[in-house]
Amino acid sequence: QVQLMESGGNLVQAGGSLRLTCAPSGHTASRSSMAWFRQAPGKEREFVAGINWSGDSPYYADSVKGRFTISRDNAKGTVALHMTSLKPDDTAVYYCAFIYWSGNYLPPRYDYWGQGTQVTVSS
Repeated sequence: QVQLMESGGNLVQAGGSLRLTCAPSGHTASRSSMAWFRQAPGKEREFVAGINWSGDSPYYADSVKGRFTISRDNAKGTVALHMTSLKPDDTAVYYCAFIYWSGNYLPPRYDYWGQGTQVTVSS
């Protein structure tokens, strides 16, 4: 069983930056794919960014390309989402997701999810 703990959510003004971190626990050193999703009030959960096990194949939703950067530190087992030029539309609960996966492309699903961290961007 893998547990995911997100941190870094906060209230920030439009144009500002935040860094979210996800720390998995209870998992082995097996290869994994990790991602960030978000869900705004009244909306479906949506993919934000994902990264393969080696960290050299990041993927982004069109809405965040050029503003968000996903990265991972395999020595620590953590994944981060650096968000810049934040907009009010980025306001949402951000969730970390995990699956054991060795492919360099996005997996079809994620098996483990964190509880989420709130990001609020004021105008």
